[in-house]
Amino acid sequence: MQGDMTIETHPFEPFLPADACLLMLGTFPPAEKRWCMPFYYPNYLNDMWRIFGICFFGDKSHFVIGEEKRFDLDAIVPFLRSKGIALFDTAQKVCRTKNTASDKDLEIIEPSDLDGMLEALPLCRAVITAGQLATDTFCSHYGIAAPKVGEYAVFNFSGRDIRLYRMPSSSRAYPMRVERKAGYYDRVFAYLGLTDAL
Repeated sequence: MQGDMTIETHPFEPFLPADACLLMLGTFPPAEKRWCMPFYYPNYLNDMWRIFGICFFGDKSHFVIGEEKRFDLDAIVPFLRSKGIALFDTAQKVCRTKNTASDKDLEIIEPSDLDGMLEALPLCRAVITAGQLATDTFCSHYGIAAPKVGEYAVFNFSGRDIRLYRMPSSSRAYPMRVERKAGYYDRVFAYLGLTDAL
């Protein structure tokens, strides 16, 4: 079924702690009807916060309030600030070509201000793009070749060498067990000294 091609503007402000060493970028949030909280990765069926639970606490349910089928936003925000992790997406405005949350059905009308985000994060040493469209958008902007899933490429921004890590999508549509996805993400967290794993 075709959507009405309404242009949607990103519903969240960029989450940019000034001392962040990591910027994580998806593509665009799902429609509000799929949210369980008003923050990034809001779909209860998306596994990003379970990945964080595995990597940092050894428990995929750490940020999950299961009986209410939502994530613990009151725990997530201070945790991200304490670790220096920033979040936004690569698209500021999109059209949904079909009534889905899938990246393949998103048309990016206006990309996000990637330069502005990196300028606001002077301590950022790594960027994660989660998913194909986010990776393609970021790499196109900076003129770099997209790394393979789980690998990284180095690019220079304002005299800083920054690693771009291409991570598997946290969507359950991406065919990989959440524990294996967490293993990829933990490589980035370990590189930045946020976890002990190697």
